[in-house]
Amino acid sequence: MQDVIALALPFFGLIFLGFVAGKIKDIPPSGMAWMNFFIIYIALPALFFRLLSETPVEQLTDLSFVTATTFATYTVFAISFCIGVLATRGNIAESTIMAIGGSYSNIGYMGPGLTMAVLGPAATVPTAFVLCFDNTLMFILAPLMMAMAGTDKEPLTVTLWKVVVRVFTHPFILATIAGVGAAFIGFKPPQGVDTMLKFLSGAAAPCALFAMGVTVAQRPVGRVPLELPALLAVKLVLHPLLVFLLLTWIGGFDPVWIATAVLMACLPPATNVFVIAQQYQVYMNRASSLVMIGTMVSVVTVTGFIYAITHGWLTPAV
Repeated sequence: MQDVIALALPFFGLIFLGFVAGKIKDIPPSGMAWMNFFIIYIALPALFFRLLSETPVEQLTDLSFVTATTFATYTVFAISFCIGVLATRGNIAESTIMAIGGSYSNIGYMGPGLTMAVLGPAATVPTAFVLCFDNTLMFILAPLMMAMAGTDKEPLTVTLWKVVVRVFTHPFILATIAGVGAAFIGFKPPQGVDTMLKFLSGAAAPCALFAMGVTVAQRPVGRVPLELPALLAVKLVLHPLLVFLLLTWIGGFDPVWIATAVLMACLPPATNVFVIAQQYQVYMNRASSLVMIGTMVSVVTVTGFIYAITHGWLTPAV
């Protein structure tokens, strides 16, 4: 158990430090703008580009992994949406936010830090793939479902165009495309640039985890909805188990890739759940509760999945 604590403590410790800092120091959300910009647009893209560009090409051409993991995320989205429909008696807009909360892991801020702490650099490629394709899935589903609900009054063509632009201008996706392209052509950056990329890569995970804690501290805890336990059970337990069962059923995947997908799926709801709820003025207070309580509960559930993975219960021991 000590080895699991040694893996989980730095990870959750950085989040806790950020949370305490957010509570002690009254930092307005706008005060985190530069930190968030650095993480999302510079540090994490540098990490993905550097490690993907050094990856053997044969690891980058198998689409069965991303098909399986994205399908699993879509499945728990659909299950959470059904929970929302039952809880709201058919409110599509609120059910959509619940579906996002039950399926959209905090893969941007927490994912790379966790997978690489537990599994090492070998987890980089599957982490980047899950990041790109799960984000793309949510970029597509959120506006389309809100358009169906009548919350988004724009014409469908405008909505579809915004989806395309958002997908192909997202820094994670651009960095992944650039890294894969560099691997295919064998591009190596000059030594000075490569050193700078290493510096940025080293800053990505700790900055993201600390910023995650501050962001959670800034979120108000509103009314705890009755459907919250069911949504958290889907997100924190069902999602990773479904990913594991699907990948092992298909077979042929590196155990590290399976473990990475499970860890990415077991993460709590992303802070973007609240951002999307705020954007559409739907389910805002309850979305905030879902994110904050989900993050706290995940200390137990994520640690449990780390234990299961490192002891060979979900994958061969790593």
